[in-house]
Amino acid sequence: MDFELTPELEALRDSVRRLAREKVKPRAREIDKTGAYPDDLFDAFRDAGLLGLCLPESLGGSGAGILGLSVAIEEVAKYSNAAALMLLLTRLPTGPVLIAGSDEQKRRYLPGIAQGSQRAAFGLSEPQAGSDVMGMRTRALPDSERDGGWILSGQKCWMSGVAEADWYTVFAKTAEPSSRAHDSVTAFIVERAWAGVSVGRRDHKMGVRGVDTGELHLDDVRVPPENVIGEVGGFRLAMLGLNSMRPIVAARGIGLAEGALMYATDYVKQRKAFGRTIADFQGIQWEIAKCAVDIEAARLLTYRAAVMADAGKFTKEYVPFLSMAKYHATELAVRASGLAVQLLGAAGYMEDHPAEQWYRDAKQLTIVEGTSQVQLGLISRGVLDGDLWWD
Repeated sequence: MDFELTPELEALRDSVRRLAREKVKPRAREIDKTGAYPDDLFDAFRDAGLLGLCLPESLGGSGAGILGLSVAIEEVAKYSNAAALMLLLTRLPTGPVLIAGSDEQKRRYLPGIAQGSQRAAFGLSEPQAGSDVMGMRTRALPDSERDGGWILSGQKCWMSGVAEADWYTVFAKTAEPSSRAHDSVTAFIVERAWAGVSVGRRDHKMGVRGVDTGELHLDDVRVPPENVIGEVGGFRLAMLGLNSMRPIVAARGIGLAEGALMYATDYVKQRKAFGRTIADFQGIQWEIAKCAVDIEAARLLTYRAAVMADAGKFTKEYVPFLSMAKYHATELAVRASGLAVQLLGAAGYMEDHPAEQWYRDAKQLTIVEGTSQVQLGLISRGVLDGDLWWD
């Protein structure tokens, strides 16, 4: 059992750390304030070869896998979770294609992601179907004019990167909308340029500004048979895709927690009160220590989960371990950002310091790609079913 990163991953971590300090850190507050998509950071990520980390070399990526992408995201998220989200979006919509897509789909859609010439987004949630995925109403009907083709109609919401994407991984009901059967949901690749595809309302978010989240409207969109991902009736594919994403979302939480704690620690070492620095008080030291322990525990959970996901271990029996990483790291982000605000006191509540940005950004992580409550349910189910057991 080896707890050290390989030399290649250490080199990746160090290079992304430099990039994050030099490029991301100076821009983080402006991105949050304006909400404008940071094309300059996208270009920097492209030039550094970070957009294809999770894609195999045969498709133009670097083959660093989910672990490599998690390591990179952790570094970027220390300063900007919006920038980290840009990297996450190289895997979330491509995951189902990597897992179940045809060779032709992979060759057609994935090299552009690695090269930065194309971007993608993931369409699962709907206004009445967030955690309740089977409540989706987007419908796919057989296309009478094309054998094996489908016509999609409906609306997706809360889609990160929806405005910038060139194509979408979209899940729709291929049976009656009221059906709760798992074989009633299918995944499709939908191109932005197709007739009937449009971006609707863009959301006004509390945090993680800079990468738009919004609606995708599908109005009788004709999808050719070659754009069905895997088999018709592939609800399991949605779950496999999300399961494999747990460590990547967790890495955003770890990075945010690290950034918040480091900033707050520097502050309390300089801030004078009652004749000494705030850092001299034992109560403050204990809070810093507890947060540091949580960060290291979260990293171990997350790196283990990433290694498992890279090995294809994201089916049911491995879900508790993947969910633990996501749950612990994202809840830690909330605690660490709250601690940072508290350690800075009134100053932490002001926009003069980035603590309030971390505080706003952190909450999103406990909601996206499976809420904390969903993760707890999955972990407990693993114990009850014996997938997570200790004898």
